[in-house]
Amino acid sequence: MKKNNVLLLFCFLLLSTVVKANIVLPSFFSDNMVLQRNTDVKLWGWGSPFEDIVIKTGWDNKEYKLKPTRQAYWELIVKTPGAGGPYTINFKGYNEVVLSNVMIGEVWFCSGQSNMEWSANMKIDNAEAEKAKANYPNIRFFTAPKLASPYPQMNFPGKWEVCTPETMGNFSAVGYFFAQHLQEDLKNVPIGIINSSWGGSPAEPWIPEAFINEDPVLGKAAADLTPVGWSPSEPGRIYNAMIQPFVGYRIAGVLWYQGESNVGSHTYDKTLAGLIKSWRGVWGSEFPFYFVQIAPYNYEGSMDLGVVIRDSQRRVLNTTENTGMVVVSDISPTDDIHPRNKKDVGIRLANLALSDHYGINKGVVNGPLYKSLKADKNRLIVYFDNAEGLKFKGKTSALFEVAGDDGVFHKADAKIEKNTIVLKSKDVKKPVKARYAWLNTAQANLFNGARLPASSFTTE
Repeated sequence: MKKNNVLLLFCFLLLSTVVKANIVLPSFFSDNMVLQRNTDVKLWGWGSPFEDIVIKTGWDNKEYKLKPTRQAYWELIVKTPGAGGPYTINFKGYNEVVLSNVMIGEVWFCSGQSNMEWSANMKIDNAEAEKAKANYPNIRFFTAPKLASPYPQMNFPGKWEVCTPETMGNFSAVGYFFAQHLQEDLKNVPIGIINSSWGGSPAEPWIPEAFINEDPVLGKAAADLTPVGWSPSEPGRIYNAMIQPFVGYRIAGVLWYQGESNVGSHTYDKTLAGLIKSWRGVWGSEFPFYFVQIAPYNYEGSMDLGVVIRDSQRRVLNTTENTGMVVVSDISPTDDIHPRNKKDVGIRLANLALSDHYGINKGVVNGPLYKSLKADKNRLIVYFDNAEGLKFKGKTSALFEVAGDDGVFHKADAKIEKNTIVLKSKDVKKPVKARYAWLNTAQANLFNGARLPASSFTTE
């Protein structure tokens, strides 16, 4: 009996220790993480209700004292310095957690479907050579696992990793090349890249369900989705498990590469704009949002399914502030929905960020974008933004079409005049509409002086 009492006492003491030792952090607060520089960042986690917790930040050796609420939750706002590290962050309550090798720099959030998820190990151009030189100790990766839930989640498994040939090979290639190029121009400022992507996913499961339910256009688009076997399609299911846990983690901006799984939608511009608005709303930040226009591909069905999405993406630039788009129709084949040239995609995204967000002069970072149209008797004059040095890949372009009041499009002769395109067609006496590269498989043949391709467009 006495032996049993001693055993019970030992178990009680052990249980008491376990119960008390419960400072818990979200997985993305880990060794090797990157925090956004020169700003207020939020740290948060869980602990025993009203337990005394002391947090010490290594960059300024400040101590902060707090107590979790009766819901066991705590949060703390701390100021970060300029770029630097490595630092430690110490969390001490009943137990102690020490985060080491923490860097202060720039944090970017990557998301989308398979073209954002695509890694060097999934085969990209020059994969082995790119992996071999991927030794960047100040670039850090975090990859969210594929998870879905009907309810908002608080955490998931994961950890930050230092960029090495091994870790780079399994990470988003677009995210890596973006970080590599960004760091070169920012003079080795630490870069943290979070990748939360799901191959084959439409946009709707990435948007909070409540946000979709409040918008009839988004609600109908979500209802029209055909369920597939490789990704959730219900509104909010991926958002709940792969976005919501990150909300509050301070980021510089978002990179988005998605749209192939929404082919067939004629309201994708509203869907993408809604996604941007909803994410900015929950984060409480009007961060820059840069996205990749989907590449040409021979989709089954109508010959314009893909180009409708490309044009929808272009239109978002005109309706949503602080956005940018890179066009990749000049570096993508038409027979592979996963173009293997991810390096130029990452570089073009980085140049957008460097120019628009960081104010570094990178010259012209956008291809020609349709601006306006002027009718002049039997011809149309098309004006573009970013049109300096406008030129065709060959002598002319066969990708322009015009239509009259009947709305029927015909091939047009295209000429460049003073950085505009002048269009005429023998089949349309009085043209009023124009379009360019209006075909799923159309590859750009119109460029500006920066050798960046023009986006598909229609003036309808």
